[in-house]
Amino acid sequence: MNRYKLAALWAAGTLALDQATKLTVHTLMQPWTGREIVPGLFNLVHVLNKGAAWGFLDDDNIDWQRPLFILISLAAVLVIAYMIRLTREGDRWMIAGLGMIAGGAVGNAIDRIWLGSVIDFLDFYAGSYHWPAFNVADSALTVGAGCIIVSTLLNRKDTRGA
Repeated sequence: MNRYKLAALWAAGTLALDQATKLTVHTLMQPWTGREIVPGLFNLVHVLNKGAAWGFLDDDNIDWQRPLFILISLAAVLVIAYMIRLTREGDRWMIAGLGMIAGGAVGNAIDRIWLGSVIDFLDFYAGSYHWPAFNVADSALTVGAGCIIVSTLLNRKDTRGA
């Protein structure tokens, strides 16, 4: 399978899982509610985030963050398409990482267009310390970045041995 199809499969799978989980949360839970799933570790919540990661710029008094983050997502997808073009066919780690990041970016952009904010629902915590709530798209961005790091390390190792 060529790199474009493989990246598209990763992106489509990420996007489908992201949107299905967000739709489920949106349908079954009221905003700003939560359910304890694993006491002392994990809650399922329904949080609406107008900002970026960890609530950066999540403020009702800012009206420009929505178009800004939509544009950033679209620009990211264009950069990713260019990066896929530069990626070797056999570099599965890089292709998977770029596909996951593209799918995650599109998933959060759809929320911003549809709702004006992103649905976050995974709430991990220990005691009173809560990691900021996140979603499948956010997870895909992180795992995708990890795949790119693995690819970079593997390719660095390949070029040193040559």
